[in-house]
Amino acid sequence: MVTPSVQPVKPISEAPAAALDSHRRPSRLEPVAAKVPEITALFWVIKVLTTGMGEAASDGLGETSLVLGGIIGVGGFLLALRLQLRSDRYHAPTYWFCVSMVAVFGTIVADVLHVATGLSYYITSAFYAAVVAVLFTWWHRSEGTLSIHHIDTRRRERFYLATVLATFALGTAVGDLVGLTMNLGFFAAGLFFLAAMMVPLVAWRLGANATLCFWAAYVLTRPLGASFADWIGKDHDIGGGLGFGDLRLTAILVIAIAVLVTYAHRSGHDIQKPIPVDAGL
Repeated sequence: MVTPSVQPVKPISEAPAAALDSHRRPSRLEPVAAKVPEITALFWVIKVLTTGMGEAASDGLGETSLVLGGIIGVGGFLLALRLQLRSDRYHAPTYWFCVSMVAVFGTIVADVLHVATGLSYYITSAFYAAVVAVLFTWWHRSEGTLSIHHIDTRRRERFYLATVLATFALGTAVGDLVGLTMNLGFFAAGLFFLAAMMVPLVAWRLGANATLCFWAAYVLTRPLGASFADWIGKDHDIGGGLGFGDLRLTAILVIAIAVLVTYAHRSGHDIQKPIPVDAGL
């Protein structure tokens, strides 16, 4: 008579530590998909709206209460950053909430440097341009790519978010430089940046590197949206504004952003498709 062998049952406590850790520390897992949206016309519309909202909200809150502005600007930024970094894939409401709060916080950072130090917009613009250049160089040397399609690791996402913050600060300084220091006025400045946006668009259509064209356009969206927001919200004696009011404009832009983000989230049209690893810069 042959006695069948019985395999010992492995206790639950001996489960692989990695499996347990994946439940204990989900925030440390690498993303399972790209953490940013597909680049479509909807992306650019929402991006410009967030830049205008960030400008109007920062100025409006600052004029109402510096303490309130600081709490919302800094606190909202830290909360949004935490939510974005903890997610393991692109989620439209989380991503655009983060970008919106980066817009507010980036404006605060740029304005504080100008007001606190008394430095001209020429100097602050040059400073933030240098910061952006350093981040791009560091990012590319570290990861070998700046492509928006490859934001699929925690390290790349941190590079991306740091660069986005720096571009918002740069765009704020450049927008005020052109609209106020150069006395062009906010509306004319907005038209100037709108025309400048056509340069990377045309270059991309003619076959220029898509990643370089994307980041050139991305940087320009900040002064573009901010200039038109200032034109609508500020009084006429400040850059020729229409005097609509910063906080009222902020409320309208928040609603518009929420509607478009809701559409993007429900439709799923802005979720990136997988592409070859070696595509792009």
